[in-house]
Amino acid sequence: MEAVVALAPASGLNAAACAALGVSRASVHRHRARARRPCALARRRPKPQRALTTEQRLAVRDLLREPPYVDLAPAEIYASLLDQGTYHCSIRTMYRILGEHDEIRERRRQLRHPVYQKPELLAEGPNQVWSWDITKLMGPAKWTYFYLYVIIDIFSRRVVGWYVADTESASLFKVLFEDALAKHLVSPNQLTLHADRGPAMKAKATALMLADLGVTKSHSRPYTSNDNPFSESHFKTLKYQPQFPKRFGCIEDAKAFCRCFFGWYNQAHHHAGLGLMTPDQVHYGQVDTVHAARQKTLDRAFRANPERFVRKAPQPPAKPTATWINPPTAPLKIRA
Repeated sequence: MEAVVALAPASGLNAAACAALGVSRASVHRHRARARRPCALARRRPKPQRALTTEQRLAVRDLLREPPYVDLAPAEIYASLLDQGTYHCSIRTMYRILGEHDEIRERRRQLRHPVYQKPELLAEGPNQVWSWDITKLMGPAKWTYFYLYVIIDIFSRRVVGWYVADTESASLFKVLFEDALAKHLVSPNQLTLHADRGPAMKAKATALMLADLGVTKSHSRPYTSNDNPFSESHFKTLKYQPQFPKRFGCIEDAKAFCRCFFGWYNQAHHHAGLGLMTPDQVHYGQVDTVHAARQKTLDRAFRANPERFVRKAPQPPAKPTATWINPPTAPLKIRA
């Protein structure tokens, strides 16, 4: 309606425009006249004769505040008064009176979820931040599973520890984690261990173990898979392998497959996030050597066939320098 009033010519109304929008020209005239009328002359809605008086509304308010009714809902109060042979007003009117005095709120104790802080972790070298998780491997029969524990270094993407078990347990992870620390010579206060909020990850035994070993713990926010991206991505790489079976016949079959897969993943898988280097090459400090050898190969190719490279001499993919879990958001720049 406002659009029609604004677009209509001052000298008269466009009948075609009103017909196209399905609006009566009389309605447009009425809205225009109301807009030109001073605010003081605007007609106000009269108070209904059946409305409660001020004294009656105050009496209802005082009644609702009395001890027998102060903790009851208006519908409960209305029914109780009716059973006593008393009627003051409708349930909706009770709500209106309470609303006028800002007395409508939830009185029950509500579950309040804590505010979880977004994890922000930076790794500029191996053995600074590890991520771990547990995934299920389908067993020989329906509803049977094996549990694969995997610890991965987020900088090098190297699997530093793994284990297949029949159950999900914090005690099993403790043995695996302590063995991984010993193999990689990780010192106290050097490592941060990141995980989601599964039972084994939040277990008291896990927290006490990390405190004793001088390892900083970090957890994802609930239902936020992006907070643990490296473990999630690694499990996808595992389960999307052409050789990955739908079911494992026994736990020994699962261990044999994982042994072969993790050997290939660490030693032969050229990771796109590592400049197409393998996790072992990055983890054990071979990045500069591999990068220089690749550059020499590309230089020979350029000297042999320079016409194939139109814009510039070829270069190998960039070397990995740092890895983040949730990099901090850059502050907005305010122009003066």
